[in-house]
This record gives sequence, C-alpha cells and structure tokens, in this order.
Amino acid sequence: MKLSLIKSMLAVLMVGVMTISADAVDPDEWDTKPPEPTPTSKECADGEAWDERSGKCVKLESRILDDLDRFRAARELAYVGRFASAAMALDAMTDQADTHVLTYRGFLARKSGDWLAAHVFYDRALAVDPDNLAARSYLGMGLVEKGELEAAREQLSEIRSRGGRETWPERALLMSLRSGGAAFY
Repeated sequence: MKLSLIKSMLAVLMVGVMTISADAVDPDEWDTKPPEPTPTSKECADGEAWDERSGKCVKLESRILDDLDRFRAARELAYVGRFASAAMALDAMTDQADTHVLTYRGFLARKSGDWLAAHVFYDRALAVDPDNLAARSYLGMGLVEKGELEAAREQLSEIRSRGGRETWPERALLMSLRSGGAAFY
C-alpha cells in the first residue's frame, strides 16, 4: 500500500515539475529588447552557460540550469553569432515543441542561410502561438531579405494588431523594411 502511494505521489510531482519547466520559458523581455551580453557569451565555452547561483559556467544539460536559463543562453548566444552554441542550448531544453524553441530554431536556420527550414520553424511557432511577436518579426525580416516586402508588411501589421506597437519586434522589422533588405536580427 505504501509503495503505490509513493509511486502516485512521485507521478504527481513529476507532472508538476514538467509543467513548471515547460511554462518557465515565457520571458517578457524577449518581445521588448535584445539580450544584454553576460558571461554566457563572453566567458563560457560552447555547450555551457553562466550560472549566477554558483558564479561559474556550467554544462547546458546540468540540473543547475532550468529551461528559462537555457532559453536565455540560446537567445544571447544567437545574438552574438554563436549559432552552434545557441543550438546546443536549445537542444538541452525539455520541450522541443515550445514556441520559443521553434522561433529560435527558425532564427538560427535563417542566419545560417536555410530559409526553407527557417520558414517551417516560424510557421510551427506561430501555429502554437499566433501572438508570438518575435517569430512574426524574424519571419518578416526573412521575407524582407527574400524581397517579399508585401508579405513582410503583413507581418508588421500582425505585430501591431496583436499589441506589438512600440516593441522591439515592431521596431526591428520596421527598420529592416526601411533599409530595403538589411535584417536587424
């Protein structure tokens, strides 16, 4: 009797932990500004991220890090051009279908020149969350790069209609459109 009760409690605990880690990747700042460089991008080797609590670089798979830490590392590393390391951070995340993971997989594919894969990842991210302003902005920037300006303007309109006025995704896509093709990430 006690063993079955313990197993039931463990099952409930595991569901709770999985729910927390899946929901943990929802940082508000990702829609408002680019990431600031930290020791993750300045000091840590590929496959590592900075852990504030221990004050050192740790392996991305370490239990010390949670998915929010890994997501922030992926985002920061992608912004400084460390695409392979950013992909490692995404690979270490528990929910590979998370809209943030899909968005940054699209970003990495686009930056690596694989527009087809990027478009697929952005579409998958938007299917999960149509209000994902970063995915819309990155998709729009890719469309600008491809010369599909009207489709990029549609993404800008979607960003604005979904509450994205005066946000980083709106500004970045607008700058890309105004430049005639330069992506601002």
